[in-house]
Amino acid sequence: MAKTEKKIKRNRHTVARLLKYAKPYIWWFVLAVVVILCVVGLRLTQPALIGKATDIIVDAVGGGNVSEATRQVIGIGITYIIVLSVMLLLNYFQSMLLAYIGQKVIYRVRMDVFEHLDRLSIGFFNKTPNGKLVTRVTNDVETLNEMYTSVIVSIAESVFMLAGIIITMLRFNVKLSLLTFTVIPFIVLFTWIYNDLAEKNYSKIRNRIAKINSFLSEHITGMKIVQIFAIEDKTMDKFSEDSENLRKQHMIQIGMYSIYGPLNYMLKFIATALLIYFGGKAYLAGEITLGTIVLFENYIGRFFDPIMDIAEQLNVIQSATAAANKIFDLLDEEIEIKEKPDAIELKEIKGEIEFKNVWFAYEGEDWILKDVSFKVKPGQNVAFVGATGAGKTTIQNLITRYYDIQKGEILLDGINIQDIKIQSLRNNIGQMLQDVFLFTGDVKSNIRLRNQEITDEEIVEASKYVNADDFISKLKYGYDEPVSERGSSFSAGQRQLISFARTLAFKPKVLILDEATANIDTETEELIQDALNKIMEGRTTLVVAHRLSTIQNADNIIVMHKGKIVEQGNHQELLSKHGMYHKLYKLQYEHASKQ
Repeated sequence: MAKTEKKIKRNRHTVARLLKYAKPYIWWFVLAVVVILCVVGLRLTQPALIGKATDIIVDAVGGGNVSEATRQVIGIGITYIIVLSVMLLLNYFQSMLLAYIGQKVIYRVRMDVFEHLDRLSIGFFNKTPNGKLVTRVTNDVETLNEMYTSVIVSIAESVFMLAGIIITMLRFNVKLSLLTFTVIPFIVLFTWIYNDLAEKNYSKIRNRIAKINSFLSEHITGMKIVQIFAIEDKTMDKFSEDSENLRKQHMIQIGMYSIYGPLNYMLKFIATALLIYFGGKAYLAGEITLGTIVLFENYIGRFFDPIMDIAEQLNVIQSATAAANKIFDLLDEEIEIKEKPDAIELKEIKGEIEFKNVWFAYEGEDWILKDVSFKVKPGQNVAFVGATGAGKTTIQNLITRYYDIQKGEILLDGINIQDIKIQSLRNNIGQMLQDVFLFTGDVKSNIRLRNQEITDEEIVEASKYVNADDFISKLKYGYDEPVSERGSSFSAGQRQLISFARTLAFKPKVLILDEATANIDTETEELIQDALNKIMEGRTTLVVAHRLSTIQNADNIIVMHKGKIVEQGNHQELLSKHGMYHKLYKLQYEHASKQ
């Protein structure tokens, strides 16, 4: 019981949040409802016109004035055509109106979801599959579209239609109406059971769709590994299994509706049978006209149509509610890296960095950094070395506030980085990784990264400075050369040079480097090293070193071990200490000699 109440409460909260998105367009919805009321009124007149025409024809056949009856029937026919034409025009206007409202609302939802994703921490993306997030922004948001564009107003139309039919039937004949309405409790029961089962099933469907999208995203990105290890068949088997599970879930939904639909039709036939029996007796007794029976038969058919429509629309609402719950779960995901209301904007920085007694853990108290303190003077080149897991990369991530520390302080020019606006902080820090990511577009857009303040001339100038112009200018379309997903058409060295041009174009005061020359051919390495020397000139530079031979000229080398600084100094000072650095250097030297 508690679980059901919790679910009902959550769904109410979800519906309330969805309605907030529609609130700016409330008067458009009001207009749509007015149009619907007009359409419902016109639809209710159709059976009345048919019933009236039937009575006129019966009277004429029974000895009435045939020519007068003919004129009346023709007039009713023309009226019927006019009513139908006006209905079609109103339905067109209603559809266009709702499509406009729906697209406006969905645009806002989609923008809110993506904006929130932009503000979530790197830690969130590390633990959440990309496919799942893509499902939230695309499939789930699009599921809401149908609800806003058709369902909300369609349900209103069906409710108005039902109310109108009931009132009209009661006005014509109370006894026949009450006999027909005896099937309503069964309709309510069947609909309640169906919707309860459908809601549970729709949630499972959304989960299975997200699972398939995650699988696709991961395996398309890692297709090279799939083919290298020849596991295409096993991968296909897994995808087939997930697809089959989704198919079965959809078939369950179809099966439930296949039972629910015929049950309602059965009730419709029962209601019609009651009308024929009791209505026929009343007609033979002279209590009602034949037109009344025709009118009631028409209304019974129309009575069940809105009920079936509501059931179908409730299907969409169940699906939309399940999708909305997942969207709002994402929107409710806590933003870990928060900006203070009074955070400051950096104007001009020198580039001094200081860690003061910094403690950091990704989870709980599993400390990655333990009481780390060091200072980097403006313009210094400082390298971090140590075994895997020592905390080198973590230091990089903390300086740019991809994560926040638990204890201590990190200062930039004497200012705690948590007191600086996040965008301002990152604008002044250029980070270059070993694995360069290029976006789909062209070379120019990958250097500019949508920052229109960076001119084409500055892009070319930066590229020339870092030796990237040599290969870019030889491309068929130069800086307009198309870049495929992740830049797969470029070599690792070319991608690295483009990333250097990108970093330089943004003019950072501080550089953070994850050694850029690893796994690069010798010729390209020389170009990259030359570019690095140019970029680092006059800038504070922090380097995570994998090959100690590349950092011998660093002003300071900080040696990390199990989250602590064990020694620091320049290359010669550390070698003379015969400590951990000496040991690491000796191991790498011996390994290089054997090769």
